[in-house]
Amino acid sequence: MIDRLKTWHDVVFGWLSERLAGWGVGLAARLAFASVLLVYFLNSAATKVGSGFPGILIPEIGAYAQMLPAVAEAAGYNIDAIAVFPYKLIVLAGTLGEVLLPMAIVIGLFTRLASLGMIIFIAVMTFVDITGHGAEPATIGAPFDRIQDAAIWDQRLLWVFLLFVLVVQGAGRISLDALLARKFANR
Repeated sequence: MIDRLKTWHDVVFGWLSERLAGWGVGLAARLAFASVLLVYFLNSAATKVGSGFPGILIPEIGAYAQMLPAVAEAAGYNIDAIAVFPYKLIVLAGTLGEVLLPMAIVIGLFTRLASLGMIIFIAVMTFVDITGHGAEPATIGAPFDRIQDAAIWDQRLLWVFLLFVLVVQGAGRISLDALLARKFANR
């Protein structure tokens, strides 16, 4: 009986693994990212810039208050009083990253690098939330604490795991990465 169950298990999951090899995990991870996090990060980026053109390319004081709260406060929330290097460059890079990295992940372009960039972005975002915005312990959460709804530890751990899968597995065959790989392999 156990041998038959093992054989059945191996046949079913072997068949499934063969069918999904090279494309299933990467596509599923990118779709999950798009479903759960794409709009989150795009909306967050929208709170940091102005409207219209060129306003959508220029971080406003809200970006500084979100990313560098102590710097924004020390400057009296006056952008002109904030140094270009490093602060304005940090905010510009963070704002652009919050738009470009998620878009690259969803379309499968430079997916491994974009996913690694998002992991770093989330680590920095978490550091700022805890140290700069003074997140409460209940919001921070803790590993193995029986409570699964902390906005920082629990949620972001799952985000990072999803991105880690993309760093390791890549975007899969249904992606711009695969298209580019095929194009350059034929040269």
